[in-house]
Amino acid sequence: MRKRARSLKWRLVWRLIILQALVLSALVIGLVTVVLQANIPGKIMDGGAAEIVAKAISRDAGGDLVLDHSADLNWLTTEAPDFWFVVVDDRGKTLAHGNIPPAFRRMAEDLERFSYGEIRGAAGDEKLSGVIRTYQTKVGPLNVLAGAGRMLSTPFVIMVLSQILIVPLFLLLALVTLIAIPVIVSRAFAGMKEIAGEAERIDIDRRGTRLSAENVPAEVVPLVKAVNEALNRLDEGYGRHKRFLADAAHELRTPIAILQTRLEDLASGPDQGRLLADVARLSIMAEQLLDLQRLDQQPRQMVPVDLNAMGLAVTADLAPLAIAAGYQLSFEAGKEPVVVAGDQASLQRAVINLVQNAIEHAGGQGTITVAVARDGSIEVRDEGPGVPSEHREQVFAPFYRLQSRDHGAGLGLHLVQEVVQRHEGHVSIVDAPRGGACFRVSLPLLQAA
Repeated sequence: MRKRARSLKWRLVWRLIILQALVLSALVIGLVTVVLQANIPGKIMDGGAAEIVAKAISRDAGGDLVLDHSADLNWLTTEAPDFWFVVVDDRGKTLAHGNIPPAFRRMAEDLERFSYGEIRGAAGDEKLSGVIRTYQTKVGPLNVLAGAGRMLSTPFVIMVLSQILIVPLFLLLALVTLIAIPVIVSRAFAGMKEIAGEAERIDIDRRGTRLSAENVPAEVVPLVKAVNEALNRLDEGYGRHKRFLADAAHELRTPIAILQTRLEDLASGPDQGRLLADVARLSIMAEQLLDLQRLDQQPRQMVPVDLNAMGLAVTADLAPLAIAAGYQLSFEAGKEPVVVAGDQASLQRAVINLVQNAIEHAGGQGTITVAVARDGSIEVRDEGPGVPSEHREQVFAPFYRLQSRDHGAGLGLHLVQEVVQRHEGHVSIVDAPRGGACFRVSLPLLQAA
């Protein structure tokens, strides 16, 4: 089973997101490592204790501060039995709780002059650790000095703070990456769609077209140049091949003509007839090779062509040949002209080849019909064995024959296909109404000016 191609832009997106995660993780690890190696106290007091105290303060009827033993405060005093605090409001009212160390008593007297602080005891003395915070509460602004509360590991605090900052940062970067990378890649590779369209238009009849490297990323330019160089080599090889066939066909015409003349001078008989038929097939092959070469070399002269008149002329010209081979040849068309834009000579040659093919392969009996329809199609029908469905695409390949002993060179139908494609038409094989083969050539009608 063919492996599905992977999208470049989504590969970039996921790899960039993984890279961002690795970089941010390394940043956190590095930060924690620096903290551990630095001369920073191992523990600090949890500043949330001051907020718990502030939420537990209310006033009595006289306006003094009172303490409401909330569930959080009870939990805090249970966790830290030595916890103490001092609260001062904007009116100078004070509320204290617990055993305040002497070192903090002077600070407590001037607490209204402080709004924020982290206090750590010397030499890691946790008993001298405290915090100062200011809160807007239901009783007004309060300054809180608290100490001997629950202690937190400094690296843990830094880890939590870094995660609080880094996780949203990572999510933001990932979101930006998911949006930006597809847009950037799509715009960077917009030129690739153009050269893909150019590549789709390259075929055997449009040689010389090359891919443009102007609007593609610099990384893709070497690939475009390599493809163009490969196309150059293919064009050169195809040109040498075509020149060889043309030269060979041209050179064969003279010895074939000499051979035919000498055979005609021999005594009449079955052998002479068979040899002349073989020489005739060689002559037809050479002419068909030259016809293919002329299609490539001569510019197409598009003029209005009446398919009715052309089909009638071909039928009249080939009638003696068909009758001599045992067939009846008929022509069917409407009264109104059916006009297409094309090269009169090459279109006529294509129809002649179809009729000659029918004469060659229809079994020497029945009727061969050339029919022109109003939609710009020409049909050549016979009553022979027909073409098996599995061979109907292959018979247009050069030198292809249904049976190895078939007469002909296998170039006539290929020439028909080349002519029709140069006129932007289509040739196909269907079953004839009375059995046999029906070759249908469909051409675009000439639009009225």
